[in-house]
Order: sequence, then C-alpha cells, then structure tokens
Amino acid sequence: MFATQSQERRRINRDIDYFWQQLSLAQKFAVSELQRYGYQLQFVRNMAFGKIAVLDFDGKLAAIDHHGEIDTAPNIVLRH
Repeated sequence: MFATQSQERRRINRDIDYFWQQLSLAQKFAVSELQRYGYQLQFVRNMAFGKIAVLDFDGKLAAIDHHGEIDTAPNIVLRH
C-alpha cells in the first residue's frame, strides 16, 4: 500500500513539475500568489492565444493567462 501511495505522489509531483516548466515567468508569479491562498496548479491548457494555467481550490477554479492575469471565475469546461 505504501509503495502505491509513494508512486502516485512521485507521479503527481512530476506532472506538476512538467506543467510548471510550461509557464511563462508572469504565470509563475501569479501561480505562486494563488498558492498562498490554497490554490493548486492542476494543468496547463494550450489555447490559440497562449497557454492557460488552471488551478483549483476546493472545487473553485482559477485561470492564469500567458500575461499572468488571474481570472477567478473562468469559463472552463473540464474533461473527465
């Protein structure tokens, strides 16, 4: 059981590191700001106008555009 949890934790950390590397400097600053309030980076979505970082805090989403602008009420449809 502990091996499975450890493997999942490593995979999650690797995924977040992968997404972190895709962010612009402005996005990294904005993500760090939102993390102070409990938001966690979930994924980065490629859009026609640039990459969007998507964060989650207790089911509430926030998005950060390539300029670092934070949107706490984004119109994002999540795929399952």
